[in-house]
Amino acid sequence: MPGGRKRGFDDQEALQAAMELFWRRGYEGTSITDLTRTLGINPPSLYAAFGSKRDLFEKALQRYMDDRTAQVEMAMARPTAHEAMLALLTGRAEIFTEPGQPSGCMTVQAGLTSGDPGHEIAGLLSNARERTRRTVLSRLRDAASDGDLPDDADCTVLARFVMATIDGMSIEAASGAPREELISAATLAAHVIPRRTSPIPDPESRTAALDPSCILQR
Repeated sequence: MPGGRKRGFDDQEALQAAMELFWRRGYEGTSITDLTRTLGINPPSLYAAFGSKRDLFEKALQRYMDDRTAQVEMAMARPTAHEAMLALLTGRAEIFTEPGQPSGCMTVQAGLTSGDPGHEIAGLLSNARERTRRTVLSRLRDAASDGDLPDDADCTVLARFVMATIDGMSIEAASGAPREELISAATLAAHVIPRRTSPIPDPESRTAALDPSCILQR
């Protein structure tokens, strides 16, 4: 039959529902029965559309990470490291307490019941958090290179601190911590990132200073 038989459900809506279920209950706490009941499909349809439970979880996790990429990118685009980390942390506090969705962070909550730290699912979640940590670390290193951070700033430790704060806020949010308190905590944590004490160099001025023709004119 041309094109095959059309599915009786929307793949993206089903993936969103699966993501929220894994987010709330974790991988181990979510059964195939839970998934088929929530998605409103039978097991053969689930396997045909998404593969195994593990495959579905990986797709759901990727959707979760894709949904949050914009917030990270916007935060990292702030002009100073302090502003970037403040935007990231307060933004995460808001996301973790967003009405109508599970509390906390899927990369933390979905792994709390995965048991052995070496478990494959725990590894997927750890890798997802690591991608965020590397983004934060890269931004801090850029700031250090630009003179936005002191010479003695340890970017590796600062990035680890930022991630530990995010993970801690996730657990607090899932435990019912109020949004206002988490935003205040995020703001306080951002004070660990040194603020720039001198004006941000104008990119055009910096380029002109390096232009040999400008040097000859002096």
